[in-house]
This record gives sequence, structure tokens and C-alpha cells, in this order.
Amino acid sequence: MNRPEKTAVCIVVENLPVPLDRRVWKEARALTEAGYRVSVICPRGKGFEAGYELLDGIEIYRHRAREASGAAGYLLEYSWALLAEFYLTLKVFARSRFRVLQACNPPDTIFLIAWFFRLFGVRFVFDQHDLGPELFEAKFGRRGGLIYSALLFLEACSFRLAHSCLATSESLREIAMIRGGKDPERVFLVRNCPDLITFDRPRPASSEKFGKAYLVTYVGFMGDQDGLDLLLEAIEHLVIRMGRRDTHFLLVGNGSSLGSLKALCASKGLTEYVTFTGQVTHSQVADYLAQSDLGVAPDPKNAMNDKLTMIKILEYMAFGLPIILFDLEEGRRIAGSAGAYARPNDPADFAAKIAVLLDCSECRRKMGAAGRRKVESELNWNQEKKSLIRAYEAALQDCRVG
Repeated sequence: MNRPEKTAVCIVVENLPVPLDRRVWKEARALTEAGYRVSVICPRGKGFEAGYELLDGIEIYRHRAREASGAAGYLLEYSWALLAEFYLTLKVFARSRFRVLQACNPPDTIFLIAWFFRLFGVRFVFDQHDLGPELFEAKFGRRGGLIYSALLFLEACSFRLAHSCLATSESLREIAMIRGGKDPERVFLVRNCPDLITFDRPRPASSEKFGKAYLVTYVGFMGDQDGLDLLLEAIEHLVIRMGRRDTHFLLVGNGSSLGSLKALCASKGLTEYVTFTGQVTHSQVADYLAQSDLGVAPDPKNAMNDKLTMIKILEYMAFGLPIILFDLEEGRRIAGSAGAYARPNDPADFAAKIAVLLDCSECRRKMGAAGRRKVESELNWNQEKKSLIRAYEAALQDCRVG
């Protein structure tokens, strides 16, 4: 396809600031490398307070964010963000006349901005990171009702308006085609895989394991739905009930539940065995993983997590770490023989799986090597970004919305 150089595109993401959002940052850089002019609209966050920043040739526009809880709070938060995003897209359009608008959910409301810009011939790419209805179910324990139906409707509108869709897993691609009614040729699998150029293992592993023989690491967001409470129960079972005192647990990341998790950890008497790092740099994450013996992914089994590819699993695999996770459909599909699968949502079995692997260095070596081979051969960003570029080329073709 003949495409003019420096075709301008605008990416809108609401969950995290860029470049902290590694998926969006990798997408922005891949598009820039492919000859596009890229602007990103995102919220501000700790360490990313500047309203405007030019980084690696990418223009980043940030708006103030409001933290919410409860259904009414989320409605206010998303409404505020949508207004801020619309204002900034007008500003970006005046400067760049972008031809593609990419919306990264949640929430599934950004299609409203894309709908407006259709008046100017702008194409729409829907980048589905999460499942809105299933996320609501996981957060509030309710399936059905007015809010759930509204989320299904918003998701359907996003699919219907999109010229191309990006799916982060095979399960989400199936949802785009079945629930969203999209033509398979309009849905592109772009997994959130590690970039082995910037996230690799060249650094020597440190011998520092917080004074213990083994180090088990969690990397990721810490929200209500991420299973850190189950992980602390598993640690309690391992340390208190099984009497295992040779292992330290490193919990890397930030999130709305960090404070309550620290309090829960203290109430269980586990502070000697658990360290919370808070938000750290990408380089620090790599340093921690380089010295770890196991990676853990305690995401509970539910309608949402069963269909998502967790970036932490892929990052553990990139560092040759065996993984303990609950038996999730997409988790097993991605990790394969690099993972040990506990009974869903069972902390005692999770702890038992940790103990078995810590006692078998050869098992850890074989599982870690299998994961690393899989990342090197197929599950890496160098492969995934080719699909991203194809999605943009498809969106820019003069054809009917599929």
C-alpha cells in the first residue's frame, strides 16, 4: 500500500501515563519507526506530571486524572477523562491533522471521540486491553443489570466503529469476532510481549536475595482484582503452616490496594518475608527478575482473567523464570511448560507448587529454559509489532467498516 510519509496518528489511553504504560509506549515507538508521526494522550501520574513532553520523537499530552471507587465514582472519573481527552484530541488535530485515532480501553467510551473525528475522515483503531463487562463483574461481583448491559453496549459500539481492532490474546480476538461481529481480517493479534532489545538478560544476576536462600517475585499492578490477597495467603501457608523460612517474596509495583496489602501482610506476621517496592523503573524490574528464582502470577480465575494474557508472565519467561499461576485458560496457553498450575483460587495449592519448585533446581532450570525459548522464537515484540503495522495499513485502506 502506498502511504505518504509521516502520516499522523493519535493514541488515547486512560489507565496509565506514558511511557509507564509499556504496551502503549512500545506501540508508539513501533509506529514512529514505521514512519508515522505519533501523538499520545494519557493521564498524568507520579513521575509523569508534565502536561506536554517530546520523548523519542513522540509527542505526549497528559491530563489530570481523578482516582475513583464505586460505580458512581468510576462514572465521574471516566466522564472527566473523556472531556479532557476530547479537548486534547482537538488540540492535537489542530497541530498534526492525524489520520488515525487509536483508543486503548478501558473504558470503552473513547469511541465517542473517534465518532466525532469521522467527520474529518479519521480512521479508528480499537486496542482492546481489557474486557469491560468482565472487568465490572470481577470488581463488583455482579453479572447482568443496567451497568453490565451498558458496558456491553459501549463495547459493541467500539467494535462497530473500528476500522481495525487490536487484541491482546487469542481469547480477546475470538470475542472481537463473535461478540463484536468483526471480520477476522479486521482483527489483529498484538500481544503485550516483551521487547528483547530493551528487556533482556544481559546483566549478571545479583546474589542478593534479602538474606534468604530463594527469591520469589511478583511484578505488576496491585488492585482488588489482581489476586495479591491470595498470594499473601499462600505466603502465610508456606511460612507459618509449612514452616518454610528460607524464601523471601518481592512484590514489585503500585496500585490502589498497596496500602491495604501492606496492612494485611503485617497482620499475618509476614513482614520479615515480604518486601513491597512500590513503583520502580523498568530497569529496576529487570534487575529484580535477574536475581529471582520464581515468578508468581496470582490472578484469580474469573471471566476476565481467563481470557487475558498477563504481561508479567511473558516478562518472567523472558528472564528464564519458571512461573506459578492459577490454572487460567490464556495463562496456560501462553506459559505452557514454563508454568506450574495451581487449583484455581486455592492459596494452599499455590503454596505447595512454590515449595515443590524451590526444592527442585532441575525443574526450575527446564521450565525456565522452555519459557525463554518460547519468547525468543515467537512471543516477543519484534514479531508482534509487525501485526500492529498491518492493522494500521488495513485501517487506512479505503474500504467499508467491517
